[in-house]
Amino acid sequence: MIGYYVHHRGRGHLHRALCVARHTDTPVTGLSSLPRPERWPGAWVRLPLDTGDGGAPEADATANGRLHWVPTRHRGLRDRMGAIADWTARTAPSLFVSDVSVEVALLARLLGVPVVVAAMRGDRSDAAHRLGYDIADALLAPWPADLPEPGWPSRWSAKTVHTGAFSRYDGRHDGDRAGSRAGDGRRRVLVVQGAGGSDLSDAQLMSAAAASPGWRWDVLGGPGRPWDPDPWPRFLAADVVVTHAGQNAVAECAAARRPAVVIPQDRPHDEQRATARALHTAGLAVVRPCWPPADEWPQVLDLAVRTGQRWDRWAPGDGARHAALLLDRLAARTTEADGLCV
Repeated sequence: MIGYYVHHRGRGHLHRALCVARHTDTPVTGLSSLPRPERWPGAWVRLPLDTGDGGAPEADATANGRLHWVPTRHRGLRDRMGAIADWTARTAPSLFVSDVSVEVALLARLLGVPVVVAAMRGDRSDAAHRLGYDIADALLAPWPADLPEPGWPSRWSAKTVHTGAFSRYDGRHDGDRAGSRAGDGRRRVLVVQGAGGSDLSDAQLMSAAAASPGWRWDVLGGPGRPWDPDPWPRFLAADVVVTHAGQNAVAECAAARRPAVVIPQDRPHDEQRATARALHTAGLAVVRPCWPPADEWPQVLDLAVRTGQRWDRWAPGDGARHAALLLDRLAARTTEADGLCV
């Protein structure tokens, strides 16, 4: 049995877990504050939230700077960790995956369970991340090995398995990948906003659209807009995708093989800016540090079309299978002592 912790913020962690779990030979139980997804292949443990009103003031939430979120005397945190510990004691999993929580990874390891941590780009040199990455038996990095995260210590690199990016759309080839002109002959641009929050205003979108009359703009997600549960046709119809640099959004753009403009948003540890730097280094997308002025958008979109859709390097299409193979090997305790090879 594999326990798979899924963080509840945004959709990327859940989509990644779904991709991996459907390829494992070992049964997988999900543990999350999110409701059980319809396509989840195994059992699901619904966890209490460790935020909000916990019955006491949120005191010493970082344990003197050593962890990320462990407020003292907080009922939600206590019940959440208790539920994970209870499930672990009852089922004795052979492996636990944390995507992502240093505290959950540490709890599983304290209970004697081998741990895989889903690695994240950006500056992870803080005390909590160092602890979480150090105690992990393996780090699962959903980006290419030839575009590593700079500055990682050798002890992390030695146990990192790079799978390349993967998404729920890998292997899906229905429809025309060349984009399609709108009825009035304009090219199409799809703007992807994250479920984890957006700093893009409607005024910025309207100004950009007005300044690029040769393009029809479509907006996916964001404050006040309904989320499309299956935006794949909209990806395929786009001549260019404008997206933030969240791992899941970039992976879905890569799966659709669409030219992209990537604009990282501010996130803890500069995660999105690190992803954007890697994409820029590889020449896979047009990267801008912030939303361009309206009058620059026609040139930015044309540059993205010229840059093309060379996404094979970032997302080869079999990343989830490689991740599942790693988990199956570790769960079966058959990993070779001289390294992790998938």
